[in-house]
Amino acid sequence: MSDQFAQQDPTAQHAAPGSGDQTVEHPGRTDDMDVRPDHGEETYRGSGRLEGKKAVITGGDSGIGRAVAIAFAREGADVLLTHLDAEKDDADETARWVREAGRTAVTVAADLTEPRSCRDVVERAVRELGRIDVLVSNAAYQMSQDNGIDDITDEQFDRVMKTNVYAMFWLCKAAVPHMRPGSTVITTSSVQAFQPSPHLLDYATSKAAIVNFTKGLGGNLAERGIRANSVAPGPVWTPLIPATMDEKKLDSFGAQSPMGRAAQPAELAPIYVFLASQESSYMTSEVLGVTGGSPIT
Repeated sequence: MSDQFAQQDPTAQHAAPGSGDQTVEHPGRTDDMDVRPDHGEETYRGSGRLEGKKAVITGGDSGIGRAVAIAFAREGADVLLTHLDAEKDDADETARWVREAGRTAVTVAADLTEPRSCRDVVERAVRELGRIDVLVSNAAYQMSQDNGIDDITDEQFDRVMKTNVYAMFWLCKAAVPHMRPGSTVITTSSVQAFQPSPHLLDYATSKAAIVNFTKGLGGNLAERGIRANSVAPGPVWTPLIPATMDEKKLDSFGAQSPMGRAAQPAELAPIYVFLASQESSYMTSEVLGVTGGSPIT
């Protein structure tokens, strides 16, 4: 059992990231953050729930992706994780934690806005891991715009949709033929799909598309014995946040949730483990909110 599950006051379990100049250059590196996220490096304890499984995690270099990779490895899974070229150092650090758990780690630099790149990721996973049991479509792009639609360029909208929605489609289409009954697809949506912030209009739209796609995909794949579910996080402290928001928004990041704080990536990982394991065998087309109390209805 993970130390993080010891009884604590959830509103005080993790401190707020704090104020001050914490902005970093996009796409954001963990080492550049003044307040480093908790990925469960020192707390997550596995119990063999994913023993022998082969997982692909996009955006696995940092944030939620790193926390999921560490948890999956400690539960017995081998992991292929994708990252951008600029995130190689973070990806190598995640891979180090996976290997310390005694599992195989494969890192792949990939531009997921290109369909060929998505297919290459799947082919690499099949070649190096032998198969795909769990596909975690987690990589995402956002850029906050104070004036909403007035400031969203065609180029930004295109990048958001290709990274968050198109890549998910391309990855699923390529991976499903290699997945056996009992395999799972897990997408990362967001509370933004249900409670959109005006300054994240295009990002919120993409997350709503992910919810709809995942629900439909679950029904589409049910007869093949493959499940598809989504995790909808609230505010989570990852490198993407200081890389895409101004100092004013960072000062209050997470304060809008009923718990009054942002989540740490380590608090998300157990939900992905649950959806990847047989413990959730009768669940498909579901969206699990991890929002600190904000509604996803």
